[in-house]
Parts: sequence; structure tokens; C-alpha cells
Amino acid sequence: MEKTQRIVIVGGSAAGPKAAAKARRLDQNAEIIILQKEKDLSMASCGYPYYIGGTFDNRNMLLSTPTGVIRDPKFYLNAKGIDARICTEVLRIDRTSKKLEFRNTETDETGILEYSKLILATGSVSKLPPVRGIDLEGVTTLRSMDDAEYLRKIRDEKKIKKAVVIGGGLIGLETCEALHLAGIEITVVELLPQILTFLDWEMAMLSENHIKSKNANVITGNGVAEFIGDENNKLKAVKLSNGIELDCELAVIAIGVRPNGKLAKDAGLEIGVTGGIVVNEYMQTSDPSIYAAGDCVELTNSVTGRKVFAPLGDLANLEGRVAGENAAIGNAVTFQGTLQTGICKIFDFKAGFTGVTERLAKELNMDTVSVINASPDKPAFMGGKLLVTKLIADRASGKILGAQCVGPGDVNRQIATWAVAIKGKLTVEDMVDADLPYAPPFSLAIDHSITTAHLLQNKMKGRLKGISAKEVKTKADNKENVYILDVRGSDEYEQMRLGIGETLIPLGGLRKRLEELPADRNTEIICYCKISLRGYEAALIIENAGYTNVKVMEGGIMAWPYTREK
Repeated sequence: MEKTQRIVIVGGSAAGPKAAAKARRLDQNAEIIILQKEKDLSMASCGYPYYIGGTFDNRNMLLSTPTGVIRDPKFYLNAKGIDARICTEVLRIDRTSKKLEFRNTETDETGILEYSKLILATGSVSKLPPVRGIDLEGVTTLRSMDDAEYLRKIRDEKKIKKAVVIGGGLIGLETCEALHLAGIEITVVELLPQILTFLDWEMAMLSENHIKSKNANVITGNGVAEFIGDENNKLKAVKLSNGIELDCELAVIAIGVRPNGKLAKDAGLEIGVTGGIVVNEYMQTSDPSIYAAGDCVELTNSVTGRKVFAPLGDLANLEGRVAGENAAIGNAVTFQGTLQTGICKIFDFKAGFTGVTERLAKELNMDTVSVINASPDKPAFMGGKLLVTKLIADRASGKILGAQCVGPGDVNRQIATWAVAIKGKLTVEDMVDADLPYAPPFSLAIDHSITTAHLLQNKMKGRLKGISAKEVKTKADNKENVYILDVRGSDEYEQMRLGIGETLIPLGGLRKRLEELPADRNTEIICYCKISLRGYEAALIIENAGYTNVKVMEGGIMAWPYTREK
């Protein structure tokens, strides 16, 4: 049958194959060609750390369909009628004649290919620190299958004893875990004041504390000055900006990526403020015949309206689907922007996020209100595990703007709930009686997310006067005139306590011991317990006794991001 059009896709990792598959489903007669510079196709790059760490041993699982078929050129041709060409680098695009020039990286042969529609899915490239020694043996990134196989070999050989991971983001921390599981002594180095910059500081600190509890070291506020090699040009140490040298035989650079927009820029396509290719809601570039998707593009944040770079695997697939459909049948569907939702696993701890942080909201002069909730994901008798959630909303309207959740519990469910709430433009009031599924194996009778909404509702109505752990620590350090009240049981106090000058009065005896509180009814009193549920009840009792400045430390001891006395 005669071909209706030729759709050429540049890039064969995530967005490209998804675009090709969607285009084929909608146009069975189109000629569809994927040009992929690498030797592999449709790589599950987010799975690299788990291959390195030994979660699975067969590298081909990173390249396979759910039924175990490897997605190679033969698969694409036979199953989808798509001509997928590996080891093929696109050199330049001639938009006037709708042609591109390519080169086979194995044979060095070149050729010209015409297109009706072109989809750019050129991905991203690793950021590299401009320091000496970056070419030493033992210094690597984790961007490609080759990188993954190199690190997996290191794991299997068990010769390396110490490694440094440069960067405390998603890939950096997942790599930290993978190498730590191999028995390698790990230090994570992050230039910024905290790891996981998509979290607010106190939430990031809970994650950092967990990493340290696994005997992995974390250094923040410090960068790399030099990679130091031995006489054989092999890495032997990483020198930090403050002069400290960390002995190691391996360094993994994971300081982020930037859009790979060179091909587009050279072709005269519009490039945005983030360095990504500018696309409209149809994933269409400044040239109507060219679409783009994945890590090479610039997106709009749905909450702030700002242009952002969001190199996430799920987004790449969603964008590719839109680009493929529109390239095949005309502009019929749209991509509505991103909340930059994400999650990562750090040992037996998870960290998830969606929407804006409180830090970003302040930078943008957004008037927000937030709360922190610490509580289990399901009942204790079903093995419930801790979750700590920070919820952020617009102060005037109550519209939910962002959420962060960390802990060993079911973080994914919580973040998924809040991501949908933000996309649906729901308010705190909408969420206080959300009809979510309940059974003891899965959640509490009132789900953690709904409890979080209840807390923020109480705070917005003035019933809960919350104070952050950071503010409490500052007041204690400055020896302010504040009465800090722990209302847990004495046995709990002996097992774990803050050691910041607090007074213990268990909640059950508080009504009978009110005379032990400061005589001045205007004294600032801060109540807390393990998760501050009892702390809230204590605050209500104390307020009823005539005290005018009573607060609750949000999240209690379980959300305390500092070192405890015991």
C-alpha cells in the first residue's frame, strides 16, 4: 500500500519510541523511521541503579517489553512496522527542503533522509564539573547503558572499597544505595545546602538522616575542586572545595543534566530560557513540521506558569505520545504542562514530591500556608510504617499547590493523591472528606492524606497554631523565654527525647498538673509528642486554662530533622 507520509524520529530512548508507536497506531500506512545514535533502543534508564545494585541481573530486562521481548530493530520492524536504525547519528537538519543528514557511527557512512514530519527526542546530556582529573579512570556518569554496565561490573568484581557520588539528587542517591549494597563505602557530596532540592529543607534532612543511619556519609554545602589520580591515571581521591580529600577509587558524577538541544538550535529552532526546545501545547516547535518531546524540551509548570526543565521518564513518554499523535494526524491532543511530580527510593525510605515547595512559593511571593503531618500509612497491627507529609496551599483560596512526603511507608500513594488533587485544582476543603479506599491492610480509617488535610484545615481556621521544628530549634538555641512541653509517656521519654530543655508532663496527667506551667499566661508554650496528635490535644487543654500563646510542634519527634539527645 502506498505510504501516506514519512515521520522521522530522532532519538530512540523513551519519548522517541513512544511517539513512533503512537503514530503507527493512528496511521497504519505512514513510513515511520527512528534514528538512534546509541546501539540500544527504548532503554529503561530509570532502572539503571537497580541493575547496578543487583535487584535483577539480566541487562536485557532494561530493554524488554512486559512480556520479555527485547525491543531491538527486528522487534520494531516485525511488531510495529517501524524502521528503527541504531548507531545512526543525525548531523544536521535542512528545514527548507525537509531533509536531514545522518551518519552511521560504525561504518562512518552518511546519507540524506527526507521527512514529512520530524520529531526530535534527543534527550539530555550530563552536566560535568569544570575541574581537573575528570578524564581519570574511575570517574564516570550514569547516563547510558555503557555506564550502567561499567558500574555493574565494579559491583560484581568487588574490588573497589570506597566511592564518592557527586550530587544529592534522584540519580545520585539511587546510585549511592546501589553501590552501598555492593559493600562499597559511600560518600555523597552535594554543592547546595541540602540534598534533594525538590524538597524543603526539613524534609530533605529527614532523608539525609536516614542515609546516614545506613552508614553512608553525606556532605552538603561543598563542591568538587579536583579529581586526583595516581601514576597510572587512575582515580585515588576527590578533593573538595574546602580542601578536604576523600580517598576513593570510584567517583560517579550525578549533578544533573541539561537539554540536548544542539541539533535543534543549529537548525534555527527556538530555544527557551532553560536551554530546552520551545514547544507549544501540541509539542510542536517553532517549525510546524517539527515536533519535540522528552528531556530536550522546555515545559510549563502548571502551578507557577514558569518555564521549567523537567527531565523525568514518565513525562518523556507522555510527551512522546502527544507528539506522535499530532505528527500522524494533525494537532488533535495537547500536553497540559507538568507538576514536576517525582519519587525516589533511598534504602528502605522513600521521598516524593509534587507541585511547588514552600521555598519556591516564597521566592515567587506566593501567599501560602503549610502543615507537616507525621503518622503511619496503615494501622500498627497491619505493620504500619511512618509517613511525614508537608502540604502547601494558597492561603486565600485553600487551593492545594504542593506536597512532599518522606518515610518508609507508602509514599507513592500519598504523592499520587496530591498530584491528582493539584491537577484537579482541588482545595483543602475538597480533600477533608475525600472518599478514598479503606481497609486495614492498605490504610488507616482516615487516610494519612485526609488527616493532613484536616490539620491544614484546622490551621487555616486558627484552631491549630503550628510551629515548625526549625523554629523550635532556633528558639531553644537562642534560649528564648519559651516553655517546651513533651506530653508523651515517661517510658517513651526514656527511650527517645530531644534534649532541648523540654519538660515532660504526660497528657493523661496534664489537667491535674496545670499549676506546674508558667504562671504568666502569656508565656509561649510549645507542645509536642511522638507525632503531635497528643500535642494538639494538650494545646487545647492549656488554652482552655487561659494561656494565650500555645503552639504545637508540627510532626512531633518523628519529624524532628536534627540530632536527638537519645
